[in-house]
Order: sequence, then structure tokens, then C-alpha cells
Amino acid sequence: MKSFCRGKTSEAATQPPQHQTLTTDFPPLSVSPAADPAVISPQDPTLLIGSSLVATCTVSPDFPLKAEDLYWTLNGRRLPAASYAALGPSTLSVALARLNGSRQQSGDNLVCHSRDGGILAGSCLYVGLPPEKPVNITCWSKNMKDLTCKWAPGTEGETFLHTNYTLKYKRRWYGQDNTCQEYHTAGTYSCHIPKDLALFTPYEIWVEASNRLGVAVSDVVMLDILDVVTTDPPSDVHVSRVGDLEDQLSVRWSSPPALKDFLFQAKYQIQYRVEDSSEWKVVDDVGNQTSCRLAGLRPGTVYFVQVRCNPFSIYGSKKAGIWSDWSNPTAASTPRSERVAGGCDPKGGEQNTTLRRELKQFFGWVKKHAYGCSNLGIKLYDQWRVWLQKSHKTRNQVGKEPFALLLPGWVGTRGDPPPQRCWGVTPTPGRRGALLLSAGSSRR
Repeated sequence: MKSFCRGKTSEAATQPPQHQTLTTDFPPLSVSPAADPAVISPQDPTLLIGSSLVATCTVSPDFPLKAEDLYWTLNGRRLPAASYAALGPSTLSVALARLNGSRQQSGDNLVCHSRDGGILAGSCLYVGLPPEKPVNITCWSKNMKDLTCKWAPGTEGETFLHTNYTLKYKRRWYGQDNTCQEYHTAGTYSCHIPKDLALFTPYEIWVEASNRLGVAVSDVVMLDILDVVTTDPPSDVHVSRVGDLEDQLSVRWSSPPALKDFLFQAKYQIQYRVEDSSEWKVVDDVGNQTSCRLAGLRPGTVYFVQVRCNPFSIYGSKKAGIWSDWSNPTAASTPRSERVAGGCDPKGGEQNTTLRRELKQFFGWVKKHAYGCSNLGIKLYDQWRVWLQKSHKTRNQVGKEPFALLLPGWVGTRGDPPPQRCWGVTPTPGRRGALLLSAGSSRR
């Protein structure tokens, strides 16, 4: 006697058939092997969703049972007598209309019983859909020797039948088809090729989906291993305050070891968010630096920061690699104050804003041309900002009135002029970063 449905496979099976394992949803149905009490026809049919079926149960002449002594169950649930019809003294049929997808991918149990509940015969019903073409194949390599690929099972996905997904690959212009063996390594629909891959050689990669109702093949993806290299996320991410500057945080990290092992270059991205928000802001212009200063942050606020890496310039590859995962979030808080908004300074704050860039240029000019102003530097500007933030009166005036930065040698605006020529810097109100330069004349 043929076995009935014995269980349910994984809903999204992706291994070749010989590797499938079964788990039980319904208990196995046992029938004495000595003789078949009855026969169900058709046996183990495969049907499309929405189909109808008439099945018959015919009792063996060796068993004294009549059609009126029989009843049907589907997955353990008794079917209504109105769907039965006696087709002979010992034959009972059941009509099933507009069938839904199978409750378990290994098939639904249709069973013929005797009046006392004994099992006479059983059949598996496979009701579902043919597989759809797998889509969205993406692949990556962590060490230039392996390849991991994942995909999606088509637009609908659910076929209600056990469906095998097989990843295949070959060298583009020659070589035979190869089949991936290590499935589920990066999710349900994924496979890992651990070795025996060639560099500087394009590969063709595709996925085949098959079940009882048909076969579907994905589009072929062509790639070179060097074009899909990725790394682990950057490590040792540290976020700290920048002195007393209330609107900035310094971010530092270490490059992934793979970048050194494979002679890669890298570019980085940072994303950050405030503690009470789920919205991340991304900083794209970090380049290949391993530090960055976030500016324009909210004072007295906790920020979470993450970093990720993308290798490029890999042995002449013209394509960028694949972004790594984000590092684990690292938190830090800005000092309490009242300043607002800004971006990222990848060079430690020396080019934070238009104003800072123009001041740096101005300081350089003053050093070169103005006697008595040789001790200027960008640190002086940072010190002045700290002093400005601590002055509540000045803070209330920022953005509302002009303010002046008086450099060493400047003696004020009244009284005797300074003994040498030096300059004052006054941002123009309403124009961010605009500078008004005023000079003092020497009197001797």
C-alpha cells in the first residue's frame, strides 16, 4: 500500500530534492501491509488551485463493507455527506470543488474510512501553482575566493507546493554548469560557493525553481568576482565630544582587516540619528578617511552613529564594491547649549562651514602680509567660538546682529589706533559665511 502524506517540508525549501528534510504536521496513517482494504482513485493527483476533483474509494471484495459504511476526511476533517455519491455496492465517491492551495507542501491527506473510523485507503492531494521565475539575484564575495548569492522567489512566491531552488553557475565563455551545494547560508533563499572561483573571469549565474507543476528559470546574471567584493563593517567605532563645542561630535574607526589583506582602497559612509528618532541622516562625503567630525548637531542631545565601508580600486576593477553592513550603533551626547544644525567635517573640523574655510584663508593671508599677527590659527577661532557660546548675551545676538572677531594687535574701534596694521572680521547679517574686513592704520 502506498504511503499517505507524511509531513510538511519547509515552506521555502531551497535545497535540491535529495537534501530535503521533512517535519510532521499530521501523524502518519498506518494500514496493515497484509492486504489493501480499499483503493482510492486518482492516487496522489497534482492540481492547480481552483480545480475540482471527484475521487472514488472502492473496497476490496475480501472486506465485507458497503458504500454506505464509508466516509471521507481531508486533513483529518470529515467531509459533508452531501458531497458523497454511491457508484456501486462497495464504491463511494466524493466531489471536491474549487480547491484551495494545499495546507502543507507535502500534500493534503484525503482518506477513506470505515464506519467505525478505521482507515481503508489514502491519497495525497497536491494543489498549488507552478513556480515563478526567481528574481533579484545579488551576489557578494568576502575574500575574493568565495561567492554568496541570494534571490527572491518571484512576484507571488507562494506556490503551496514543495518547490526546489537550485543555484547554478559557470564561466561565461566556456566550462560546464556547476551547482551550488551550501544553501540557507544568508537567509532562506541563498547559497554559498566556498571555493574554486577564478578572478578576472566573468561568471554566468542563474536560479532554477521546480515543483510538481513545472519549472521556471531566472534571468542570467553576469559578474566578475572583483566587482562584488565587500567587507565586514568597520570596527572600533568611537564617538566623542569636541571639547566644549556643543554642536559637534568626533567619529573615529578602524578599517576592516580585509582592506589590508587584499590591497583594497575604501570609501566610508556615516549615518546618525538622535536618540528619540528612527530617522537616520547619511553623510556621503567621508571619502577614505577613518575619522570625521559631525557638525551642526543639537546641543545636549544623545546621538547614535554607525559606519560602513565600500571597497574600490580593486586590482583595476572599474566598479565600486558592495557596501558592508552598518557597524553596531555607538552613542555619545553633545554638550548642553543652544546652537543648531550642520554637516560632516571629514578633516577634523578645519573645513566645517563656508565661514571656517574663509577664515582659514584669511588667517593665512594675515600671517603673510600683516606684521604682528603671526600667531593666528584655526584653533584661535575654535577658542573664540567656545567663549562665544559661554556668553549668554552674545549667544542671543548671534544671527540677529553683526559680530566682530578682533585679532591680536587690534585695540578696538575708538581711541588711538594700534601700533601695527591688523584686521577685524565681521560676518554680514543675513548672508551666511560672508566676511567684512576692516583695517586699522598705524600711528607712530
